[in-house]
Amino acid sequence: MEAKGHTGQVSFDGEYVTVTRKGFLARTSVGKGEKRIHISQITAVQWKPPGVLVNGFIQFTVAGGVEWRSGFGIQTSSAAKDENSVIIMKNQAPAFEELRAAVEEAIANLHRPAPTAATSTGGTANSSLADELGKLQNLADPGVLMS
Repeated sequence: MEAKGHTGQVSFDGEYVTVTRKGFLARTSVGKGEKRIHISQITAVQWKPPGVLVNGFIQFTVAGGVEWRSGFGIQTSSAAKDENSVIIMKNQAPAFEELRAAVEEAIANLHRPAPTAATSTGGTANSSLADELGKLQNLADPGVLMS
Protein backbone atom coordinates (compact mmCIF):
# COMPACT_ATOMS: atom_id res chain seq x y z
CA MET A 1 0.00 0.00 0.00
CA GLU A 2 1.39 3.38 -0.97
CA ALA A 3 0.35 7.03 -0.73
CA LYS A 4 2.12 10.01 -2.31
CA GLY A 5 2.09 13.26 -0.38
CA HIS A 6 3.34 16.79 -0.93
CA THR A 7 6.64 16.29 0.95
CA GLY A 8 7.14 12.57 0.49
CA GLN A 9 5.60 9.19 -0.02
CA VAL A 10 4.60 6.59 2.56
CA SER A 11 4.34 2.88 1.90
CA PHE A 12 3.20 0.10 4.21
CA ASP A 13 3.83 -3.59 3.57
CA GLY A 14 2.11 -4.92 6.69
CA GLU A 15 5.33 -4.93 8.70
CA TYR A 16 7.22 -1.72 7.88
CA VAL A 17 6.17 1.87 7.26
CA THR A 18 8.60 3.47 4.81
CA VAL A 19 8.80 7.24 4.36
CA THR A 20 10.61 8.20 1.15
CA ARG A 21 11.63 11.70 0.12
CA LYS A 22 13.04 12.70 -3.27
CA GLY A 23 13.78 15.86 -5.19
CA PHE A 24 14.21 19.53 -4.38
CA LEU A 25 11.39 19.74 -1.83
CA ALA A 26 13.00 16.93 0.16
CA ARG A 27 16.31 18.78 0.24
CA THR A 28 14.66 21.91 1.59
CA SER A 29 12.75 20.13 4.37
CA VAL A 30 14.17 17.14 6.27
CA GLY A 31 16.42 15.75 3.56
CA LYS A 32 16.32 13.16 0.81
CA GLY A 33 16.27 9.49 1.61
CA GLU A 34 14.21 6.71 3.06
CA LYS A 35 13.23 5.86 6.61
CA ARG A 36 11.80 2.45 7.53
CA ILE A 37 9.92 2.05 10.79
CA HIS A 38 8.86 -1.38 12.03
CA ILE A 39 5.20 -1.45 13.05
CA SER A 40 6.16 -2.48 16.60
CA GLN A 41 8.07 0.81 17.02
CA ILE A 42 5.10 3.02 16.14
CA THR A 43 3.22 4.16 19.23
CA ALA A 44 0.72 6.47 17.54
CA VAL A 45 -0.40 7.83 14.20
CA GLN A 46 -1.25 11.51 14.22
CA TRP A 47 -3.55 12.74 11.50
CA LYS A 48 -4.52 16.27 10.59
CA PRO A 49 -6.84 16.19 7.60
CA PRO A 50 -6.22 18.79 4.91
CA GLY A 51 -8.83 21.46 4.35
CA VAL A 52 -9.77 23.49 1.33
CA LEU A 53 -7.16 26.17 2.06
CA VAL A 54 -4.65 24.34 4.28
CA ASN A 55 -2.55 21.22 3.94
CA GLY A 56 -2.73 18.38 6.44
CA PHE A 57 -0.23 15.77 7.56
CA ILE A 58 0.27 12.24 8.78
CA GLN A 59 2.87 11.70 11.49
CA PHE A 60 4.19 8.46 12.96
CA THR A 61 5.16 8.67 16.63
CA VAL A 62 7.95 6.36 17.75
CA ALA A 63 9.03 5.50 21.28
CA GLY A 64 11.96 7.61 22.36
CA GLY A 65 11.27 10.21 19.69
CA VAL A 66 11.60 13.87 20.56
CA GLU A 67 8.26 15.57 20.14
CA TRP A 68 6.84 18.89 21.12
CA ARG A 69 3.37 20.31 20.98
CA SER A 70 3.06 22.80 18.15
CA GLY A 71 1.39 26.11 18.78
CA PHE A 72 -2.01 26.91 17.36
CA GLY A 73 -1.87 27.46 13.63
CA ILE A 74 1.61 26.05 13.04
CA GLN A 75 1.05 22.30 13.41
CA THR A 76 1.50 21.64 9.68
CA SER A 77 4.65 23.76 9.39
CA SER A 78 6.08 21.96 12.43
CA ALA A 79 5.25 18.60 10.84
CA ALA A 80 7.13 19.65 7.70
CA LYS A 81 10.33 19.63 9.77
CA ASP A 82 9.68 16.17 11.26
CA GLU A 83 11.29 13.18 9.53
CA ASN A 84 8.34 10.96 10.55
CA SER A 85 5.73 13.21 8.91
CA VAL A 86 4.47 13.80 5.41
CA ILE A 87 2.49 16.87 4.40
CA ILE A 88 -0.56 16.10 2.28
CA MET A 89 -2.96 18.08 0.12
CA LYS A 90 -6.73 17.68 -0.10
CA ASN A 91 -6.66 15.45 -3.21
CA GLN A 92 -4.13 13.10 -1.55
CA ALA A 93 -6.17 12.55 1.63
CA PRO A 94 -8.17 9.43 0.59
CA ALA A 95 -5.02 7.36 -0.06
CA PHE A 96 -3.53 8.46 3.26
CA GLU A 97 -6.74 7.72 5.17
CA GLU A 98 -6.64 4.16 3.80
CA LEU A 99 -2.96 3.81 4.70
CA ARG A 100 -3.60 5.22 8.18
CA ALA A 101 -6.40 2.70 8.80
CA ALA A 102 -4.14 -0.20 7.74
CA VAL A 103 -1.28 0.95 9.99
CA GLU A 104 -3.58 1.48 12.99
CA GLU A 105 -5.13 -1.97 12.47
CA ALA A 106 -1.67 -3.56 12.38
CA ILE A 107 -0.71 -1.74 15.60
CA ALA A 108 -3.93 -2.91 17.26
CA ASN A 109 -3.26 -6.51 16.15
CA LEU A 110 0.15 -6.40 17.84
CA HIS A 111 -1.48 -5.51 21.14
CA ARG A 112 -4.33 -8.02 21.04
CA PRO A 113 -3.75 -10.98 23.33
CA ALA A 114 -3.01 -14.22 21.54
CA PRO A 115 -5.62 -16.94 21.99
CA THR A 116 -4.67 -19.31 24.79
CA ALA A 117 -4.60 -23.08 24.48
CA ALA A 118 -7.69 -23.32 26.70
CA THR A 119 -9.74 -21.06 24.42
CA SER A 120 -8.53 -22.70 21.22
CA THR A 121 -9.32 -26.22 22.48
CA GLY A 122 -12.83 -25.42 23.62
CA GLY A 123 -12.02 -24.37 27.20
CA THR A 124 -13.11 -21.09 28.64
CA ALA A 125 -10.97 -18.03 28.93
CA ASN A 126 -11.80 -17.94 32.64
CA SER A 127 -10.23 -21.32 33.40
CA SER A 128 -8.14 -21.04 36.51
CA LEU A 129 -4.76 -22.57 37.15
CA ALA A 130 -6.42 -24.96 39.61
CA ASP A 131 -8.80 -26.17 36.88
CA GLU A 132 -5.90 -26.80 34.53
CA LEU A 133 -3.95 -28.68 37.22
CA GLY A 134 -7.05 -30.77 37.95
CA LYS A 135 -7.27 -31.74 34.29
CA LEU A 136 -3.61 -32.78 34.31
CA GLN A 137 -4.19 -34.83 37.47
CA ASN A 138 -7.11 -36.61 35.77
CA LEU A 139 -4.80 -37.52 32.89
CA ALA A 140 -2.04 -38.67 35.22
CA ASP A 141 -4.30 -40.92 37.36
CA PRO A 142 -5.18 -43.45 34.65
CA GLY A 143 -1.59 -43.48 33.41
CA VAL A 144 -2.14 -41.34 30.31
CA LEU A 145 0.72 -39.12 31.46
CA MET A 146 3.89 -40.81 32.52
CA SER A 147 5.86 -39.45 35.47
